[in-house]
Amino acid sequence: MFDHTGIVVTDLARARRFYDAIARALGLQTADNGPEAFLFGKSAAEPIPYLWIGTTRPSYWAEGSRAGINQMHVAFKAKDKAMVEAFYQAALANGGTDNGAPGPRQGAGGYYGAFVLDPDGNNIEAAARGPAAT
Repeated sequence: MFDHTGIVVTDLARARRFYDAIARALGLQTADNGPEAFLFGKSAAEPIPYLWIGTTRPSYWAEGSRAGINQMHVAFKAKDKAMVEAFYQAALANGGTDNGAPGPRQGAGGYYGAFVLDPDGNNIEAAARGPAAT
């Protein structure tokens, strides 16, 4: 649904380990985007939408902003419950912190998700919907 979004991180190598691991679990990819950033998305053949992840201070930031001060939430589509669980395990094994173990979500109807905090405190989710969530 989005073209792109981005988050600023404090340690690019640490973030890359985390996002490389969850990309593999979700069937996605990461790609270099210069020395201070990388992209997280589907593939070179289908580059949009993507998540930009880097250490550069964005020109649109309000005064006083810094990595981790304004928590971001990004939910990635998972094809089924097994993919949600693989995402969760990959995240925890690569610097993520539990923020909601895999399971059905109340009030969401046909929704199975997991929440983790990335190394900078951003809330990252994987979710399966509909028949894939049962």
